[in-house]
Amino acid sequence: MRAARRRATTARPGWAPYLLVAPFFLLFGAFGIFPLLATGWTSLHRVELTAPAEGRWAGAHNYTRLLGDEYFWNALGNTAAIGLLATVPQLILALGVAHLLDARMRGRVFFRVVALAPYATSVAAATLVFALLFGRDQGMVNWLLGLAGAGPVDWQNGPWAAKFAVASIVIWRWTGYNALIYLAAMGTIPRELYEAAALDGASRWRQFVHVTLPGLRPALLFTVLVSVIGATQLFGEPLLFNSGAGASGGADRQYQTLGLYLYEQGWVNLHLGRAAAIAWAMLLLLVVLFGAARWAGRRREAAR
Repeated sequence: MRAARRRATTARPGWAPYLLVAPFFLLFGAFGIFPLLATGWTSLHRVELTAPAEGRWAGAHNYTRLLGDEYFWNALGNTAAIGLLATVPQLILALGVAHLLDARMRGRVFFRVVALAPYATSVAAATLVFALLFGRDQGMVNWLLGLAGAGPVDWQNGPWAAKFAVASIVIWRWTGYNALIYLAAMGTIPRELYEAAALDGASRWRQFVHVTLPGLRPALLFTVLVSVIGATQLFGEPLLFNSGAGASGGADRQYQTLGLYLYEQGWVNLHLGRAAAIAWAMLLLLVVLFGAARWAGRRREAAR
């Protein structure tokens, strides 16, 4: 009996870690891997939402169709434009906010909570408020432009004005979230580096460029990665910005993103196969984009 107990106790440490992580992998397989594979299989068939069990094999037809689909390329261009308009200012503002919050001032906890409040706000609530602010006739933004002597802007129907308005919602919601990530990363930078730079006569700006930014490199890469993924999947803000437009993204599809086009194909036009192909095209686009960025980074490091 003692020998059996001894063998059991020595065997437990080998199996215990696997038993502890097994629930995660089971859930990840059920709600992560299986839907991904099922979507890929659906993209190879002609499937209608009204008869999901009656799909017909189509091979790569749904993918080749996207190559000649002008609406797909329009959605891709809109996604890239809104992503750039939202990501670049968002991360720059987040750096500035984090730098201010990192300073020793009273009420730092309060200001950190205020910075995170937009992230905790519902997408629907934030978008509806911004839709009122960017109203053509009675919006506050046009009222302020009128005070400055500028004419009113049709924010919902203008090709670039609508993109800027949608991007402003994303900037407002995610700047504080990224700022807190940068703030946490700033706390890991040794203060001795700032003291040494100050002794060498470096100004606050040079300390920020040569000490803070290099120390924030992992956090910067993380926020860029998450922001690009979020921009590719942008859906709620453009859908609710103009409730009358629905999934079309405006009268001329001027701000229809890939997420909206996927929704329109699958749940408005009822073409599940095409929607699945768009979903996989978005995934492949991200893989190619990050693969190219990683390859460029390795080339740059090898050239040093």
